[in-house]
Amino acid sequence: MREQELIVYRNFEDGSLLYDMAWLMSHYEEDVEEEQDSSLPHTEAGKAALFYDCIHRLIDLAGNYGFHGNLWHCYLANLLVNNENSYSCGCEIRGEIQGSINQAALHDIVIFKEFYDFDFAPMMEKLHVPEFALIENYETSMRESKVYNTRICARICELAEKFCRDNTPEEMKATLTQFYKEYGVGKFGLHKSFRVVHDEKGVHIEPILNIAHVNLNDLVGYEIPKKKLTDNTEAFVAGRKANNCLLFGDAGTGKSSCIKAIANEYYDKGLRIIEVYKHQFQDLNEVISQIKKRNYKFIIYMDDLSFEEFEIEYKYLKAVIEGGLEKKPENVLIYATSNRRHLIRENYSDKEEIRQDMHTSDTVQEKLSLVYRFGVTIYFGAPDKKQFQNIVKALAERNGIRMPEEELLLEANKWELSHGGLSGRSAQQFVDYLQGMQSDI
Repeated sequence: MREQELIVYRNFEDGSLLYDMAWLMSHYEEDVEEEQDSSLPHTEAGKAALFYDCIHRLIDLAGNYGFHGNLWHCYLANLLVNNENSYSCGCEIRGEIQGSINQAALHDIVIFKEFYDFDFAPMMEKLHVPEFALIENYETSMRESKVYNTRICARICELAEKFCRDNTPEEMKATLTQFYKEYGVGKFGLHKSFRVVHDEKGVHIEPILNIAHVNLNDLVGYEIPKKKLTDNTEAFVAGRKANNCLLFGDAGTGKSSCIKAIANEYYDKGLRIIEVYKHQFQDLNEVISQIKKRNYKFIIYMDDLSFEEFEIEYKYLKAVIEGGLEKKPENVLIYATSNRRHLIRENYSDKEEIRQDMHTSDTVQEKLSLVYRFGVTIYFGAPDKKQFQNIVKALAERNGIRMPEEELLLEANKWELSHGGLSGRSAQQFVDYLQGMQSDI
């Protein structure tokens, strides 16, 4: 096999299995006299042991990734969709690119097709390992993937099946390129949301594997704020001018849920969300440097953003949003949620006539300058009693709660009095409670 001849597709994150299988494909027919140490790979027993180890790793991969069908094909497809290189990154979201890189990529796909079309039957017979047939039509358990959500896992398995129907390397390359165009490549292509991790090796952007499957239609009410948010987001993903957004207002009114909803709503259009906490603001420049040349649209998301007077992290944020020498990339916006309109705590002393600060207006402007850098501010207010009841009725109907309306609203009123007052959150918690008690209703 020609794995050493790969040009573009190299440095696989989980490539050891590929190289072990390639070695077996090239050497399984060689007859070598048995030695005392039969575990050595170049003996027949050693080759069989390595073959069994490869089977183990493929089954273990199926357990972690949720793959099914031909696990060898799924493994190869997974390598291709995760390898970030000059070709795959150029094709993500945009489709096929021009230039000599296409010939280099096709050269590698020719090699991958050889891996794909390899007939394992002679190897199974030669090494007396019939168990390899297990991974050629593997039925997975119902357990969810530890690495991908169900949708992404299904797409990779489907891609592996499509490769089988491709008769030529050119067709296989076209299928792969279409995948890059529709979903992207690597962690940014296969995941919606990310967090920032700073360790001894530096700043990393890591996928969030389990996110809430919230849709905009799930958020009852707040049609005007939702429209304002989606209009801005749609302009952003379409490549038009868009603004940084601040969602502010009362607690439990759906600000954070709206951000989760747009992550789900616009994923297929190339939108990705990166969650950043206040203590990580000093890493913002490094985060932006890692994403600014990718073909996705990134929203850097800051939840429950506010600052006390003694906290100075907001200065990092001000410089990133607007004010630093380096221009913020076109593919990056900042969305924040807060219970405070002005983000930074203000005191009456800031406006008193007798002050210790000689330039009080400067102090006030310093505190307001951060919020002014959000071009769009969206208010989420607590619902009144009637709006709260409408939310409860809509959620109850959506979740199959069958109660007389009068009884439902009476119980909802009791609930909100002892569970945080009138808000969408308390309405959802009340309906969740009713679902939990469904057998008693």
